[in-house]
Amino acid sequence: MTAPASKDSFGARGTLTVGDASYEVFRLSAVEGAERLPYSLKILLENLLRTEDGANITADHVRALGGWDPAAEPNTEIQFSPARVVMQDFTGVPCVVDLATMREAVTQLGGDPAKVNPLAPAELVIDHSVIADVFGRPDAFELNVDLEYERNKERYQFLRWGQTAFDEFKVVPPGTGIVHQVNIEHLARVVMVRNGQAYPDTLVGTDSHTTMVNGIGVLGWGVGGIEAEAAMLGQPVSMLIPRVVGFKLHGELPAGTTATDLVLTITEMLRRHGVVGKFVEFYGSGVGAVPLANRATIGNMSPEFGSTCAIFPIDGETIDYLELTGRSAEQLALVEAYAKEQGLWHDPDAEPVYSERLELDLSTVVPSIAGPKRPQDRIELAGAKEAFRQALGAYVSDTEDESRSSVDEAVEETFPASDPISPADGDAGGEPRVSHSAAEGSEGRPSNPVRVSLDGAEFELDHGAVAIAAITSCTNTSNPSVMIGAALLAKKAVEKGLERKPWVKTTLAPGSKVVMDYYERAGLLPYLEKLGFHLVGYGCTTCIGNSGPLQEEISAGIDEGDLAAVSVLSGNRNFEGRINPDIKMNYLASPPLVVAYALAGTMDKDITTEPLGTDAEGRPVYLADIWPSAQEVSEVVASSISPEGFTKGYADVFAGDQRWRSLPTPTGNTFDWDAESTYVRKPPYFEGMEMEPAPVTDIGGARVLALLGDSVTTDHISPAGAIKVDSPAGRYLTEHGVERKDFNSYGSRRGNHEVMIRGTFANIRLRNQLLDDVQGGYTRDFLAGGEQTTIYDASVAYAEAGVPLVVLAGKEYGSGSSRDWAAKGTSLLGVRVVIAESFERIHRSNLIGMGVLPLQFPAGEDAASLGLDGTETFDFTGITALNDGETPRTVHVKATGEDGAEVEFDAVVRIDTPGEADYYRNGGIMQYVLRKMVRG
Repeated sequence: MTAPASKDSFGARGTLTVGDASYEVFRLSAVEGAERLPYSLKILLENLLRTEDGANITADHVRALGGWDPAAEPNTEIQFSPARVVMQDFTGVPCVVDLATMREAVTQLGGDPAKVNPLAPAELVIDHSVIADVFGRPDAFELNVDLEYERNKERYQFLRWGQTAFDEFKVVPPGTGIVHQVNIEHLARVVMVRNGQAYPDTLVGTDSHTTMVNGIGVLGWGVGGIEAEAAMLGQPVSMLIPRVVGFKLHGELPAGTTATDLVLTITEMLRRHGVVGKFVEFYGSGVGAVPLANRATIGNMSPEFGSTCAIFPIDGETIDYLELTGRSAEQLALVEAYAKEQGLWHDPDAEPVYSERLELDLSTVVPSIAGPKRPQDRIELAGAKEAFRQALGAYVSDTEDESRSSVDEAVEETFPASDPISPADGDAGGEPRVSHSAAEGSEGRPSNPVRVSLDGAEFELDHGAVAIAAITSCTNTSNPSVMIGAALLAKKAVEKGLERKPWVKTTLAPGSKVVMDYYERAGLLPYLEKLGFHLVGYGCTTCIGNSGPLQEEISAGIDEGDLAAVSVLSGNRNFEGRINPDIKMNYLASPPLVVAYALAGTMDKDITTEPLGTDAEGRPVYLADIWPSAQEVSEVVASSISPEGFTKGYADVFAGDQRWRSLPTPTGNTFDWDAESTYVRKPPYFEGMEMEPAPVTDIGGARVLALLGDSVTTDHISPAGAIKVDSPAGRYLTEHGVERKDFNSYGSRRGNHEVMIRGTFANIRLRNQLLDDVQGGYTRDFLAGGEQTTIYDASVAYAEAGVPLVVLAGKEYGSGSSRDWAAKGTSLLGVRVVIAESFERIHRSNLIGMGVLPLQFPAGEDAASLGLDGTETFDFTGITALNDGETPRTVHVKATGEDGAEVEFDAVVRIDTPGEADYYRNGGIMQYVLRKMVRG
């Protein structure tokens, strides 16, 4: 694609010569005030200079950014045109489904289907579909990948079609790595070269952890798949010039701490400070002391503290990393020359202008974990046992002997019934043998020990038992220091004669093949495998809910005792109900600590003072005895990691293995939809669509589908994990001839809107306050006297009666992953309005992108303070002002109770930009883009 020529009102266009090559550039020095801007805003300024068209991007926009007032609240809209789009398969498949559907819709409206084509490079990495069914054995990887292809053949064939049908669209096949690690190690350019121009590499991604690439100086963040589709089709991202938080670093990390400890500390600080919707930028003398991999770890966690991005500027460390990962000498020279020419090179002594500032002395960081349900809930490792005990009460029944409630039973049969495979050489076989014995509290904590037999061993499980220890997720498996640290700790543990506890499911899922390359070079893999950490796949696995089922005996024991079992993972997400249906408490930890907890086997142990086990002579072995020194780690890193490992790992990254290459691939400009497919179906978004949008109307007679509390995540709204057999989605699959063992996950079926509608608000831990003491996807049907039913079945009844729906929620509604189906499903259920105390950025935007109106309760108010219990009928007036080209500041809400009593208030309209208003007027962002393309 040739970009339209910039109007260049500032005379910024010039030439940069690097070696024998010359590039057209747009110099920031042409704009007054540019030199004082934070690094991230300089990148946005270049973007505006290069794309200035006099209409959407004007000289006034450029001047507004050059004259940025750090103290001002964001109020100036700009149009940001990302250089590329990156996707993972859970969120990427629906994007390609939508693009395929748009081709047909364009044809029906009299347009050219070939226009529906990515106009910017779009790369999709298949990394979210592998499930750790098999573990603890040498063939785990091969068996899991075989199962992955068996389950996902239809999806993968569809993606192969997309790779041939669309220009500028590439797919990284399964078994390669995690999207964010593949991005920083290979896909990221740092400085792009296209059509003779050199400019900063920028991107949006369909995963909230796209921000990992911020660690190498690339500005990008997660958006919903809906926004990503628009970006692929040449639509700029509408945004307000943000506030920028400067985070000053100085000092160095002390011995015994890891990047994970640092990032959990930063997450806690920034979440407490409040950075939602803001840019975070790291600066100061300490930046140089933060290795690139640690920077990437920090950038990765940006969604956990709520910022749009968390970026490090380019410096010598960046160049060294690019060289290590096999980038060409020409690219290294260009990145350095461009960064220095544009004032994008980090000056450790500079004090840029920022809206707000925080500061951290790296030497104050201490070993930490986070949990049991939120990544910002940091716990010092030395206090982990006590913190676990304090939290335990919320996860156990008041009377240990009482039978399980119907709520907890909803957890059962949630995983695809692919039987777990024993970590022994053969299957365990036989029926689980469990004996249950109630017990008094142990040392002042709830206790309910259960005897379990497994593979000839007998042991006791109790609350706090670590049932999963997973080295997984992009957060840490990109980081050689913590990965080597975990392997060295395993080596020392094995040499001391320690073993993992037999009830722990141990998995190793690195972010790229490079990790296994340096493990093998260092000779460390046998020690990890001795402790059960065999390779299970290159993918998200445990962090996304693809932990796979526990062994049958362990699952039965946990169920029998209603135990609060624990997972420990090196991930970034530990929300309730996310990791595994048998697990109630989830803790984030560094890879070395994951190994340590596999040895300890329980969270009810202070691993800083209590022994992890005993050696061959019966002497206690403590964590300090096996913790590798910083020097040991750095020596192994230096000797085992080289550019050759990266160039070999990425030599033919888009080609795939024999499994991928042998998949039959459909052809043609439009996709031949299979009416029998349960994975990929044509969605209904454009049915009945006309060239002119219908006028916006007020909404009357709406009923409440769900009354929700604080911190409802996109996992609660649209779970990614397993499909419960008796849920609406499970019933749909059964009716379509799918056996339970082949259900796969919600994430893998995002190309089928029928499954996803039925899965919306179906998380087993969702608490709809319309009901008392019930968890899961249930509500009250007020058309049927308020009887309890599933949310999906209620929505069908309301739709047939023509009743619009509303969701009431608390603070931070829609936090978590950038999940477009959380908005798509909401819309397709018939929800027209969501009223919350506050929204997470991406989900609010996605709701508008699907034609759902986000409203905010008046400041200081919520549903309870206004006396709303969800039984009311709602009327919304004032929305029609949007037809006049204006966005109303508030909408009037009248809620009429069953007794006729009325509650009235003015809700704040959270349509934040003129671009979002255009999307809402058109019924959604896809309809807006489609109409624009046809007119064009």
